[in-house]
Amino acid sequence: MAPVDSFFELVQNRRSIYTLSKESTIPDSRVEEIVKEAIKWAPSTFNVQSTRAVVLLKGEHDKLWSIVKKHMDQVPLEEGQKNYMAGRIKGWNASYGTVMWFEDQDALHDLGEKHPMTKPLLTEWSDHSSGINQYIAWTALEAEGLGANLQHFNFHPGITAEVLSTFSLPESWKLKAQLVFGKPTGGPDGEKTFEPLEKRVIVKT
Repeated sequence: MAPVDSFFELVQNRRSIYTLSKESTIPDSRVEEIVKEAIKWAPSTFNVQSTRAVVLLKGEHDKLWSIVKKHMDQVPLEEGQKNYMAGRIKGWNASYGTVMWFEDQDALHDLGEKHPMTKPLLTEWSDHSSGINQYIAWTALEAEGLGANLQHFNFHPGITAEVLSTFSLPESWKLKAQLVFGKPTGGPDGEKTFEPLEKRVIVKT
C-alpha cells in the first residue's frame, strides 16, 4: 500500500464515537506522546505555535465534566433538551480522558505586534491551526484503538473561567475544544453520507 493510501485509510477510520468506557487501549504515556507530536508538527501562522493542550486523565477528567454539568444544569432548556444534554455529559464523564485545546492569546498578540497587517486575521488563522492540532491527535488516538469525539464547551463563560482557575492555567489561554476519548464500546452513529463531490471540488485546467 502506498504511503498516501495508508494515510487516507487513517483519515477514513476517524469517526465520532460516543459510546466509550473508562478504559484505554494504550498507556497514558502514549496518549501524552501523541498529543505532544501533534502540537510539535502541526502548522501555524508564521510558526507562532500558539496551540496549547491539557491532557486530563482519571480524576482530573471527571473534574472537568463536573464543571460542565454544574454550569449546564443552570442553562434554561426545554425538558427534552435538558435530558439529552444530561445524557451526553454523563457519557463524556464515563469516558477515559479528555484533551482540552487552547490558543494562547499572548503569543498571537506578540505576532500581531510584529506583523500589524495580520492582526485582523489572526483569530481566524489560529482557529485553523487549532483544528489541525485536534485532527492530528484525534486521528492518531483512533489509530491506536481508541474512540473519540470533539466537543466545544467554550461558548459558556462560566465553564471557561472555572476551567482556567481549577486547572491553574494562564488567563491568556483561550479555550477552543475538548477531545473526549476512551475504549470504544460501540461504533459510529450510522454510516457516513456524502454530498456529491462534483459540487464540492472544482478543477480548472
